Amino acid sequence: MFFTKNFGMGGIHAEDFKFLTNHKKIENADVPNIAYIPVNQHLGTPAEIIVKEGQEVEEGQLIAKANGFISSNVHSSIPGTVIKIEERFTSIGKRSKVVVIQLKGEFKKSGKILQLVDWRSKSKDFLLDKIKEYGIVGLGGATFPAHVKLSIPKDKKVDTFIVNGAECEPFLTADHRLMIDKSEDLLEGISIISTILENPKVYIGIEENKKDAIKRLKILSSNKYNIKIVPLRVRYPQGDEKQLIKAITGRIVPAGKIPLEINTVVHNVSTVIAIKEAIVNDKPLIERVVTVTGSGIKEPKNLKVKVGTPVKEVINECGGLKPGVKKVIIGGPMMGFAQMDLEVPVTKACSGILAFTDEELSFYKTDSICINCGRCVISCAFGLMPTYINKLLKYKKFKEVIDAGLLNCKECGCCSWVCPAQIPLVQNFKLGKDITKKLKLY
Repeated sequence: MFFTKNFGMGGIHAEDFKFLTNHKKIENADVPNIAYIPVNQHLGTPAEIIVKEGQEVEEGQLIAKANGFISSNVHSSIPGTVIKIEERFTSIGKRSKVVVIQLKGEFKKSGKILQLVDWRSKSKDFLLDKIKEYGIVGLGGATFPAHVKLSIPKDKKVDTFIVNGAECEPFLTADHRLMIDKSEDLLEGISIISTILENPKVYIGIEENKKDAIKRLKILSSNKYNIKIVPLRVRYPQGDEKQLIKAITGRIVPAGKIPLEINTVVHNVSTVIAIKEAIVNDKPLIERVVTVTGSGIKEPKNLKVKVGTPVKEVINECGGLKPGVKKVIIGGPMMGFAQMDLEVPVTKACSGILAFTDEELSFYKTDSICINCGRCVISCAFGLMPTYINKLLKYKKFKEVIDAGLLNCKECGCCSWVCPAQIPLVQNFKLGKDITKKLKLY
């Protein structure tokens, strides 16, 4: 395989623009009158719909059941009536079956004082079953079902658990605010996961541009919890789990393998808090914190949004778009997806809604020629040679591109960011993965 030796040494230092929202406390977004809830908002097989048109549902009720081991349950984020089951585009540009629910009735999970569950008296199997039942997935972007990651085979032993508080994407501050506004929930969630993993060493990795979060968690965890807070240099893509493991422990996850191979598990801050809420508050994953920001947003905010809320409604709650907005992105600016329709719903994967004007945008030239400067190779934090991979794709050398490491690309966007020829490298790699998959080359 064609790899360089700079794993964990690349990356970029982009201006982060977090000052727009990092001081703004999390607010509750308005409840949508109609929620559009996709059944495919997780990695793996789409969930199977178990409700019918005309059926009344409660907030938190199961509406689509996990279909296979790597799949996840989907719940209604609002009480109401199922008025339609249809196919719609989601924010990642793919179609999914969607359960459309019109608001009606009372909320039983949100804003209520519920009887808290004493999880310390429960078995590990009970905790895992509850995480599975309530549809908890990785909220850092990958949306991998959390119960699968925490179901450790008998021949494996986890000795290290890392909480990912890096939030290295520019503009995004949802995890930052959660570490401040919901710090005690975070620590309790860590205790729950530590119990499931049978008490490994615990680290929270936080980039140094979040000094208030570092300080607060150090104070809260110093006496009650056996947790080490690790300040990290500010460098994208520090938040990738393999980069995070390397930075904190020095361990390297082999290419094509998962962290469990080196006895490590990583979970995002938002995911840990969602697990706490599932276990302690008896609450399915029906809402998440979203950063709404960018030069095109009138009033940037951090909002707790119901899954299924149309993106347009969330933007309107932040004062709407400024004149001259040319692009709206779901996620971060490096790995997010540009939108063609603001009626797409917020999903479990939606960490941010960004709006930009012409001044911030750079449009790639599809017919540009590589000048062989090597900047993409230097910036690749995964030890790949993007320019070589791109040339293989250009000349349809699909078998060779697999050997060159295409599938090890995390699509972080560093190569595209530094390319002076403005070649759309990441877009080409995404297309290449789709083609090689259809050709059954992996």
